[in-house]
Amino acid sequence: MTAKLSIVLGQHGQVRDLRDGAVGVDGFELEFIEKKRMPDAYREMARSQPYDICEMAPTSYLMAVAAGAPITALALPMTRRFRHAGMQRLRTSTIRDPKDLEGRRAGVRTYSVTAAVWTRGIFADEYGLDPDKVTWITEEEENVQSFATPSNVQRLAEGTSLADLMRRGELEAAFGGLAGAGNALDDELVEIVEDADERERDWFRRTGIYPLHGMIVVRNDVLERHRGLALALFEAFTQAKQNYLERIRSGEAAGAEDIRYRDLAQWVGDPLPYGFDENAQSLAALVRYAHRQRLISHEPRLQTVFLDPRVASRETRNNSQHDTPAMATRT
Repeated sequence: MTAKLSIVLGQHGQVRDLRDGAVGVDGFELEFIEKKRMPDAYREMARSQPYDICEMAPTSYLMAVAAGAPITALALPMTRRFRHAGMQRLRTSTIRDPKDLEGRRAGVRTYSVTAAVWTRGIFADEYGLDPDKVTWITEEEENVQSFATPSNVQRLAEGTSLADLMRRGELEAAFGGLAGAGNALDDELVEIVEDADERERDWFRRTGIYPLHGMIVVRNDVLERHRGLALALFEAFTQAKQNYLERIRSGEAAGAEDIRYRDLAQWVGDPLPYGFDENAQSLAALVRYAHRQRLISHEPRLQTVFLDPRVASRETRNNSQHDTPAMATRT
């Protein structure tokens, strides 16, 4: 009997074949639930886990698990983007370098938004910025309700936006797009790191870190009930991704995001690597940054929070051979 599972995914090229049914998940039927804004799904999954499977911001996931949420992330990162770029300033601002943010205010949708976690960590490592010396102005509530923001984080009053503050000149810098002030002020903003492309390539060559964003998260009770689900999902997502990369290579997929991944592939290799080992350095960096920024109280062992279904499947087979109950859960 085929099990029906609810799932929330962003509109990514690498999951198109899953969405339209061209690639199926063996033994399961996916019931796709559409959300206008993916951050709303992240918040719901962090708080009440209403979906069986959900794409989720990895920082929100780490914080939710630390707060006791019964969910597990598979080693299936959905989106990749280097984060030297994204923090913008007003053209009239005297800010010229990330360290110039010290002593000033900077806007971000929430303190824990993953884009900001990456950028603050990179700015600290590469430019000497002390993020604690910046006052972070936030627009929305944090996804994990029990999280108490640091003292240098201030929430805007209801009905006020980061874009409003920037229009009035009351805020000199903010993350752009969904991570912060939106796109309405694009003509008035410039990147703080003007040579971000060059810096990102150099950073990747030195560190091997390739920032990841959305992760596929599954409720623990669903994993327990369906022991083969994690591996079935991994195999289906992998096949859908391979189909997508072929469409990029052939030119069939030629939108802005497709071209971005095509260009990234020229110097990162696989632009959308799946698997624990394939992402270990990036996962370790994100956990380290989340801890430094006081989003989580300690750095968990990576294998306890990110499951590689291939490894879990091998362990299950080995346990079965020794008459030990098979557990396709986190190691």
